[in-house]
Amino acid sequence: MNKITEISSLIQFKPLVEIEAILEKVAPFAESFIAAKGEILRYKVSNNHQCYLLHSGSVTLNRRGDGMILNTENAPFILGVSNQYSHLENLYVKVLENAQISRLSVERFNLLIGSYNLWQSLSYLLIYNASRVYAHSAMISQMTSYDLIRFQLNELISEPDKLRQDTTAANYILNRTYLSRSCVMRILSVLRTRGYITLQRGKLIELRTLPESLG
Repeated sequence: MNKITEISSLIQFKPLVEIEAILEKVAPFAESFIAAKGEILRYKVSNNHQCYLLHSGSVTLNRRGDGMILNTENAPFILGVSNQYSHLENLYVKVLENAQISRLSVERFNLLIGSYNLWQSLSYLLIYNASRVYAHSAMISQMTSYDLIRFQLNELISEPDKLRQDTTAANYILNRTYLSRSCVMRILSVLRTRGYITLQRGKLIELRTLPESLG
């Protein structure tokens, strides 16, 4: 199993049944709202840590300071649980498309999890989150430049059509890695010339099976 396959396998088991079970019980006690594309959601509101229930749409988890995208999540999902004991506001959520979201305090969320005995469902969510963090760390620290680009292209082609239509392949990769623009553009150019990818105005239209190395 190569590095990309190994890392990808860690993030393919999104526990949808468990997430939906939590949403069903918790959402009625949360404040529902529509978040517009580009809106920033903070985890701390009036010094209270917030939990966000993502019912529709997609968001990114970004690092403060440089804005690097650490993760992309599509509905259904729950944000703000794994980092509830962090006293540092080093992360924020950015909305990728108009999204239906509910918000409540983590304290109330935990009480509801206990009241409805949803600890097992929550554990599946936390394991999934931890695996995503590990996958990102492994990807950044162990992969070559080409490995990183190959991995991100496979991620991009799996994203919702709306996201792929709004984001160039180069920007998608640059926002999620430390690679330079010149490096990304050079490798994308090689892949395009060799017929592995089809780009239209920089947007990824088609992705064929990528080689394990450029040779």
